[in-house]
Amino acid sequence: MEKKYRGIIPPIISPVDEQERIDIEGYQSLLDYCIDGGLHGIFVAGTNGETMSLTQKERNKIIKTTLQHVKGRIPVIAGVMDTSTKRVIENIKALEDMGGTCAAVTSVFYDRHTSQDETIRHFEKILQETNVELVIYNIPSFTGLKLSAKTVMKIADMDQRVVAYKDSSGSYAEFMEVLERYRDTEFSVMQGVTGQALSAVLMGADGFVPALAPAFPQMFVSAYEAARSGNVELTKKYNALVRESSKILGMSKNATAAAKYAISLRGFTDKRVMMPQDYIQPEDEKKIVKKFREIDEAYAALKAQE
Repeated sequence: MEKKYRGIIPPIISPVDEQERIDIEGYQSLLDYCIDGGLHGIFVAGTNGETMSLTQKERNKIIKTTLQHVKGRIPVIAGVMDTSTKRVIENIKALEDMGGTCAAVTSVFYDRHTSQDETIRHFEKILQETNVELVIYNIPSFTGLKLSAKTVMKIADMDQRVVAYKDSSGSYAEFMEVLERYRDTEFSVMQGVTGQALSAVLMGADGFVPALAPAFPQMFVSAYEAARSGNVELTKKYNALVRESSKILGMSKNATAAAKYAISLRGFTDKRVMMPQDYIQPEDEKKIVKKFREIDEAYAALKAQE
């Protein structure tokens, strides 16, 4: 069964200029590079897209730009995460007005979480008030609440419009519990922790969401295809390469700055991060350039061996 939400769906960056306005031209070129590189979807306005640093106007602008430029060539998932159910519904209404059809929803944040039930109620109300498809997004490092497998399954079973799960919790055992439950259904189960991703795909996961896929789209697609085919030996080689690429994110104080700089090396966008984040230092740039070239060379060598 080929699912709608599958493969490599990157949490794409939000490139900005000196006034922190969205760089439309550069962003459109990056989108084309991602699509031409074989990526299977785009997750716009996520953590890597600095969505909570954008004003609501700029967030809507980059979502609208994505929808208009992609033009249905691949699926687009839009981040609508916010601090209350009311605010998320408002964000989804704006997405619907733009023609968007799929929203990634987290638990609310900047809140005193008291139970798993609050997130169940959150999704229930969103389903009542909106019409788009929903992706359950479990990212406790940013929301302060780790959704249990039981909670995820309760939400997934609410409505057919709940179409996918992205798990960035790092809890592999619970991820596998959800995967087993929905293995032969239309519901997609995607890994959000890149270090766990290829083993998860070997076990049947539908895809993953790597921050650096816009920098190395073909490499990540090849890695996914190796795991999806069940070629364990080739997947081991790609796993080593993917894990090596992930070292880039630790080469700066700010992982977002490292990702933006690495992606900027393709020549489409600027490295700039939004205030008040730490920006990348010159000594970090040198390390990333070196690793970036090593990954390109290693990927070319691996492809030549296949």
